[in-house]
Amino acid sequence: MEMRALGGQGLKVGAEGLGLMGMSAHYGATDETESLATIDRALELGVTLLDTAEGYGPFRNEQLLGKALAGRRDAAVIATKTGVEFTDEGAFRGHNGSPEYIRRSADRSLRHLGTDHIDLYYLHRVDPNVPIEESVGAMAELVAAGKVGHIGICEAAASTIVRAHAVHPLAAVQTEYSLFERGIEHDGVLDTLRELKIGLVAYSPLGRGFLSGAVTSPDDFAADDFRRTDPRFQGENFDRNLAVVDRVRALAAEKGVTPSQLALAWTLRMGAVPIPGTKRRRYLEENVAATAVALTDADLASIDAVAPHGVVAGDRYAPELTGSLNG
Repeated sequence: MEMRALGGQGLKVGAEGLGLMGMSAHYGATDETESLATIDRALELGVTLLDTAEGYGPFRNEQLLGKALAGRRDAAVIATKTGVEFTDEGAFRGHNGSPEYIRRSADRSLRHLGTDHIDLYYLHRVDPNVPIEESVGAMAELVAAGKVGHIGICEAAASTIVRAHAVHPLAAVQTEYSLFERGIEHDGVLDTLRELKIGLVAYSPLGRGFLSGAVTSPDDFAADDFRRTDPRFQGENFDRNLAVVDRVRALAAEKGVTPSQLALAWTLRMGAVPIPGTKRRRYLEENVAATAVALTDADLASIDAVAPHGVVAGDRYAPELTGSLNG
């Protein structure tokens, strides 16, 4: 797999990463054996950026990754996150970007991951009650101490990114970006990242599975799958969005690829490092094959015609979660 510079701070990763969240939380049943095998296969295929967070489980996902990398820590670029507070027992407390919490959670993540350093440490969500300068300042201290290699932030507004980068250079910003969610092209975030030479890591690059073409009904999801409460998977929104997927599927067929591969190839062409999440090797292999799909300018024009900004119906998250976006 092609290696890419992620931002301008010297961090290099495989062109496509792997999101691990679903292996431990939010997407129905989990299978540790298959998850470990999927991480093994990802490394074999040249995937290096493995994305986790304290809150995925909580803690179970970091522990899973630590188990997967035991004895081969240097095979991967570990990305994890702070700023969403949990007690040591796993009770959710809300957002906390205070320096004290960031230092404490970093040490806890290091223990769970079984390592002495985190390659890429994100502020998972911007805490509205703590100046971004204070949060990033604490993360910069972790870099100076050798506990963290590079830092980033997630789901931040353009103005916040500028302020954060002024305190300590950001290697990456992680945000939702896909054919289903192109807001950063219009709110200044994408332009800011390009101007400041900050890498873009795209989570949910398959529209939480919609763009795989495999979702045909909200009833496809397990009872504990959070997509049952996602506005884009509800009622008329679902039907409208499924029509968009049908048009993407038609373009993929013309190209001789799967809908997932077309969607991932688009994010790659747009300069992002996508981190599609999967729990199974067969989907991983399909996703990684997207790195070999070349899109022409004519392909991009066709994609823009069927999946322009704003075509998708429904908010990205349920109302109680939208307040944490664009901090």
